[in-house]
Amino acid sequence: MEATGMFNKIRQSKLMFWSVEALVIVALIIGLSNISFVFAPVATFFSTLLIPILAAGFLYYLFNPLVKLLGKLHIPRNGAIAIIFLAVFGGIVFIIAAVIPNLINQISQLITSLPSMFRKLRAFAEQASRYNWYKQLGIQNYINSIDIQPAKMLSQVLGGFSSGLPGIIGSVAGTVIAVITIPVLLFYMLKDGHLLVPSVQKFFPDRYADEIAVVFQRMSDTLSHYIAGQAIECLFVGTFTFIGYLIIGMPYAFLLGFIAGVCTIIPYLGPYIGIMPALGVAFTQGWQKAALVVIVVIIVQMTDGNLIYPNVIGRSLDIHPLTIIILLLMAGNLWGLLGTILAVPVYAVLKTVLTYVLELYRFHRSQPQLPEPNDDSELKK
Repeated sequence: MEATGMFNKIRQSKLMFWSVEALVIVALIIGLSNISFVFAPVATFFSTLLIPILAAGFLYYLFNPLVKLLGKLHIPRNGAIAIIFLAVFGGIVFIIAAVIPNLINQISQLITSLPSMFRKLRAFAEQASRYNWYKQLGIQNYINSIDIQPAKMLSQVLGGFSSGLPGIIGSVAGTVIAVITIPVLLFYMLKDGHLLVPSVQKFFPDRYADEIAVVFQRMSDTLSHYIAGQAIECLFVGTFTFIGYLIIGMPYAFLLGFIAGVCTIIPYLGPYIGIMPALGVAFTQGWQKAALVVIVVIIVQMTDGNLIYPNVIGRSLDIHPLTIIILLLMAGNLWGLLGTILAVPVYAVLKTVLTYVLELYRFHRSQPQLPEPNDDSELKK
């Protein structure tokens, strides 16, 4: 009897319960890890669709405000979508005709001049080696170890190309599929995106219909403002950095301005990444050119930080800079470049939703509770 009572006591104890739970979880993890091949096709399926869906969603929140604006001008939704697609197609043709040839030309010139640039960089490093602070950095040894030989680089590139040819073919096929899929997804998002909220409302009681509509509207506004603002900011930084580099006589100004504009998509850290190639080229021409590059970047970033960012993006996000930096560091370590690009908008959307839910909770808590009707009084009536 005593043994049976002790067994029942152990079986009903919390320690026994949590021990069994832990063992079940460990067993599930081990079992799932051993049959991970079963889930590999599912992971491949979602990873294949991830980039097209993200790209189509990005373009949807970029162009949906234009569709609404054209709708206010009494243009049918399908007509507005057709106008936007024609404008996008024209922009792509312009990029292919004007931007890409210049980029390819400057990239080829940069590759050709790399040996002479590194010779100038070594000469510059030798002149700076008389400073103690420069010796302590150990940059001289790193520069001396760099060997730029175009023939050797070409053979390495061709060798890597031949060994990785199956992967390259797969990447090209995936790119072609994405290029075909993204416009189709974008068309249906623009055409039927306004039906999403009513479809979601059907899954909830009618008394929550207005709150759900407000949540989705705030999410849409946040993403639209951020994506459109980010596009404007990248265009501004890239254009005016290019103009500034032209003014100071920087070589490869178009390529370096393009890099600066693309890097701006990463908040706060982007300008520091974008200036690195420009400084590398500028140091081959002396301290003065590097100082001019820094001045150009400071002027462009100050203009962007005080004029473009606060008015175009800052009002829709309202996120502290320290929070953004922490988000970028965490997302970059976990998910790489894609994480740094998506961290801020995802956080902004979650913040918007949680803020609204908290507002609703506080509002309902502040409302006086009406007494429930008494059954006896109802019967007397």
